[in-house]
Amino acid sequence: MIDANPAQFRFHTPYRVISFDEVVQEIIAYIAKSPKSHYSVMIGSDSRAAAMSEIVSAIAVWKIGNGGRYFWTKSAEARYASLRDRIYQEAMQSILVAQELRSILRDRLGEEFFWNNQLAVHVDVGENGPTRELKEGVLGMVRGFGFEAVAKPDAVAAFVLADKHT
Repeated sequence: MIDANPAQFRFHTPYRVISFDEVVQEIIAYIAKSPKSHYSVMIGSDSRAAAMSEIVSAIAVWKIGNGGRYFWTKSAEARYASLRDRIYQEAMQSILVAQELRSILRDRLGEEFFWNNQLAVHVDVGENGPTRELKEGVLGMVRGFGFEAVAKPDAVAAFVLADKHT
């Protein structure tokens, strides 16, 4: 059900639709304008509970204390048997995008940038509501892939940015 290759996704900006490689170029250019600033790169996904759902994934670059930029994409519609299946698919979509982004940013910006700045996967689970029973499992899965795992209410890439486009 997960779209296979993030590099083939089409991402939206306020102005146009761009490729994943162009997203990476935009991120690098944004960071290059103020290289001494501290940045946080966040990836999160969300979807609507419906018979058929699209998963929206967002990549956000936050210049800490000074705003940021984000990009978003939608997967093809799919049917999910349960809330659990849908939440895990959202998390896997975010992980796939984060893996691709981490690999490219490491190559283009170097280890120093990568390890001095955060790359986090935001998941749409929290302490309250129907996802509370899934929280530890989903966060553990994200950590297992080597990412910082962030849940609600701090998971803004998922439940604010991606949610805005579902």
